[in-house]
Amino acid sequence: GYWHETFHCWFVDAQYIYLQKRSGSKKDYPNLLDITAAGHLLAEEEIKDGIREVREELGIDVSFDQLMPLGVLSYSVRHEQLIDNEFANVFFYMFNGDLDSFQLQQDEVAGIVRINNKDFIELWRGEREEVIIQGFEMKDNGVKQQIHEIVGRDIFVSHDDAYYLAVIKGLEDRIVD
Repeated sequence: GYWHETFHCWFVDAQYIYLQKRSGSKKDYPNLLDITAAGHLLAEEEIKDGIREVREELGIDVSFDQLMPLGVLSYSVRHEQLIDNEFANVFFYMFNGDLDSFQLQQDEVAGIVRINNKDFIELWRGEREEVIIQGFEMKDNGVKQQIHEIVGRDIFVSHDDAYYLAVIKGLEDRIVD
């Protein structure tokens, strides 16, 4: 429950927001959709050091200069025995690749999906109940399985609603026409 700093990087493009599907072996929130790449910062690390999470989790090289800062969002989430108090340093990355660009660290990330930006915004504003996700998941045998599903908010990591609303405000201000 200690307050700590984290690094959050949302991959976006003009049409989609990209999310990771957390590995089924993760202790917290297994198999749920989450921020494209994220992680905790160590006490001696600076915010820019968080960029390592993108390379480690997604296999994509991104420089800190390529990120668009959204700001620091503080929030607290309680889930089962977990109390997560974060000062999240949130960034957008304008992604110009495709789903095949991702090389996943499978013990952390099981898959990558994308959602239409406007649908994502409407979902978190409560204007729709479900969205279509498209992407892939890596199975234990190394086979890439395509994902095309209709899902609701229950399949997302339970970040505070205010957090999601701040992200969609940033999407609208910087990305979505």
